[in-house]
Amino acid sequence: MPRPAKPRHVDFTPTALFFKPAGIPLRQLEVATIGLAEIEALRLKDVEGLDQAECAQQMRISRPTFQRILTAARQKVSMALVSGNAIRVEVSPLEPEIHNTTDGYCPHCDAPGHRHRRCNQETT
Repeated sequence: MPRPAKPRHVDFTPTALFFKPAGIPLRQLEVATIGLAEIEALRLKDVEGLDQAECAQQMRISRPTFQRILTAARQKVSMALVSGNAIRVEVSPLEPEIHNTTDGYCPHCDAPGHRHRRCNQETT
C-alpha cells in the first residue's frame, strides 16, 4: 500500500482555465488536462526562474516529486502545442490536497491563507 501523497502548496490560481487554437471549433479538438499543481510547477520554474530546490521548497514537496510534476506538465503542454490540442486547467478530485495560500484562512487547520480542495471547503 503506497504512502499518501503530501499536499502541494499552490500560491497561484490562473484566471484562464482553458486554452485552444484559434479558428478551430472546440468539438474538433482533443483536450489535454493539466492539474493546478502542474501549473504551479511551470510558473515557479519557467516564469519565476527559480531553481528546482527553491521550487520544491515553495510547494513543500521533495525535489524528485517536483521534477516529476514539472516533467509531466511540460510533456502535456508540449504535446498539446505540437498536436494543436486544447489545454484545460483542472483540479481533479483525485489530485492530492491543494493548499492555496492566496485567499482566506483554513477552517480545518486555522492557518491563514489556506484552502482545502480535497473536502471542497471554501473559506470566506
